[in-house]
Amino acid sequence: MFDHVFYEISVIMALAAVIGIIVIALRQPLIVAFLATGILTGPSWLSLIKSYDQIGLFAQIGISLLLFVVGLRLDLRLIRTTGPVALATGLGQIIFTTFFGFFIAYAMGFSVIGSLYISVALTFSSTIIIVKLLSDKKEIDALHGRIAVGFLLVQDMVAILAMIILTAIGGGAGTEDTTILKILFIIAKGIGLLLFVGILMRFVLPKLTRLLSFHQELLVLFAISWAVCLASMGDYLGFSKEVGAFLGGISLASSGYREVIAARLVSVRDFLLLFFFIDLGSRLDFNTAGPQINNAILLSIFVLVGNPLIVMAIMGFMGYRRRTGFMAGLTVAQISEFSLILSTLGLNLGHIDKDAMSLVTLVGVITICLSSYMIIYSGKIYKLIAPFLKIFEKKHPYREEIASGACVVPEVDMLIIGLGNYGSNLARHLLERKKRIAGVDFNPQVLEEWRLRGIPVVFGDMGDPEFIDNLPIHCSHWIVSTVRDRDLNMTILHLLKEKKYEGKIALTATDEKEAKLYAQNGAHVVLKPFEDASEEAADSLTEAMDLFPEDMDWPIAIKEIRLKKGSVFAGKRIKETDLRNLTGINIVAISRAGRLYLEPDPEFQLFPGDRILMVGEHSAIKHAEDILHEIEPHGPALSPKRFAMMEIRITQNSPLLNKTLSEFKLRQNYAVTVIGIIRGQEQIILPRSKEVLREGDRLLIIGKPEAIQNLKNSLG
Repeated sequence: MFDHVFYEISVIMALAAVIGIIVIALRQPLIVAFLATGILTGPSWLSLIKSYDQIGLFAQIGISLLLFVVGLRLDLRLIRTTGPVALATGLGQIIFTTFFGFFIAYAMGFSVIGSLYISVALTFSSTIIIVKLLSDKKEIDALHGRIAVGFLLVQDMVAILAMIILTAIGGGAGTEDTTILKILFIIAKGIGLLLFVGILMRFVLPKLTRLLSFHQELLVLFAISWAVCLASMGDYLGFSKEVGAFLGGISLASSGYREVIAARLVSVRDFLLLFFFIDLGSRLDFNTAGPQINNAILLSIFVLVGNPLIVMAIMGFMGYRRRTGFMAGLTVAQISEFSLILSTLGLNLGHIDKDAMSLVTLVGVITICLSSYMIIYSGKIYKLIAPFLKIFEKKHPYREEIASGACVVPEVDMLIIGLGNYGSNLARHLLERKKRIAGVDFNPQVLEEWRLRGIPVVFGDMGDPEFIDNLPIHCSHWIVSTVRDRDLNMTILHLLKEKKYEGKIALTATDEKEAKLYAQNGAHVVLKPFEDASEEAADSLTEAMDLFPEDMDWPIAIKEIRLKKGSVFAGKRIKETDLRNLTGINIVAISRAGRLYLEPDPEFQLFPGDRILMVGEHSAIKHAEDILHEIEPHGPALSPKRFAMMEIRITQNSPLLNKTLSEFKLRQNYAVTVIGIIRGQEQIILPRSKEVLREGDRLLIIGKPEAIQNLKNSLG
């Protein structure tokens, strides 16, 4: 239809974008859009695709980058922290699905090898899709999220091993002895490849990535080249391109730059994977896929129901609650890109025919679509079927009971539900204000961290309607929920009313609409982290605008820091803090009990509650904040608004020309301070008193507004 491959690919990409918009509106993964684009543009429908070789090349590079990024983000510590449950559920689900899936496929009329391929393809779940969905729901750090990521990584490693074995046996030709020799030979080559990569990991790659890190574009280019080269090497040695790319990712996984590389590669990977899934969809021949629809529906039901059931059974047997098992089990209710890659490998090796390939692709499309909805609405689904899941929970689910640890103290000021980033920061600030707190969270690792700090914590899954029953709510004056989920917060409000809780309730809202809803339903305080943070940022920017005139462009920050009671600098003299040498900042004023001390001398003693106004470069100010342990000010603040700034240019007629700062006595005569000089291209921050002023110098001066005005008047 098109005379040039560029026109063909541009039309295909445009269709993918349109279908992608529709799919996102339906809350589906983009993989569905890519597959749909391939089906629509393939021979079964519009027959737009003719350049299979070019699209296939893009697809192969995309697969290599996909496996490279998986290897790059492989964190073996994650599997260790989730303990035996990740290995047990990962391997248990693989064995269960392979065993029963084989007999189902064989009963459908497929060959032994074809049935084995289909059953193995049904075992793998998409790490990428699941991690994305869990991250969107903010459940990636929940107990079930950690377990799910653990056994998904186990599945990924099994998939890689399966591809190695299948590549080793090749087309299956030859005697049994030659096949064994072939396997041994490829194992030897595999060991050699591992040794080669291991030596590079140890002696070459750390230094090379450190050198390239100064040029991030070059670092990304190297990463792509390394992924493709390792993929080519793996293919040349008799492995698949995927295995080589995966090893390439692992070789950089211990690098300090892996997050930078992964973040930069995600967009490139997703773009190239578009062609892989379009290629798969376009090769789906409905003349063969049509008769497989009934088989695909049956196998999809097996994946959507059977896989979660086996995960729930294993986790229940190991002592986890039914809800944790259910939430983790839903993550295996679909097949993944690995399943499609494995089937493609089998088709290329001649192990399976197009019927089996079409069947696996159809099951992938069906399960990916339906399981996405199951995960998105997992909470509502659980509420409906929770009574029927009791068989998957022991009478005493000791794994999570152990996680709950110590009992809460008899009485606390606040019980904080949710110890994520916002909740932990809130708890830390409350502790600084001498408040007695207890915490509730569903992440055992977070609970252990707080327990080690001596804070009483209990395990509680906010999505479980029964969790309020196990909390000591009547021993706390406040219940504070930092959970940013409207349904969960409304459930908390409802349950607390049912329990006739007499204390105060604080909930966290994501917008003004939620805030009004909570207030109308009885919340005494509504926390708005996004609005509060933006308001604080707006205040900081407003102060900066008020302080710095628009025609001034100085690389200087001004910040007030309040000295805490527990600071190691409390009671010390300024010269003993050595802040000037440590950070490069200068203390221009100190406020104490309503009295202002301008330009305090080195012998000035600091006391708790002092408000210190510092001037310096942005990084220096941040360093000083870390040293002095900044907290929010209370009482009258020493705001930068109480000061003014002035810029003076030294001209031929200026009385300051060729004089030092100490000679002109700006501080003594006018109570102002020179905090910066711009001299040509040079920037002198916090100049010394012996600095000689030259023609063309621009001086930045800070002081109280009346002092600045007096200086302006004297200079004319």
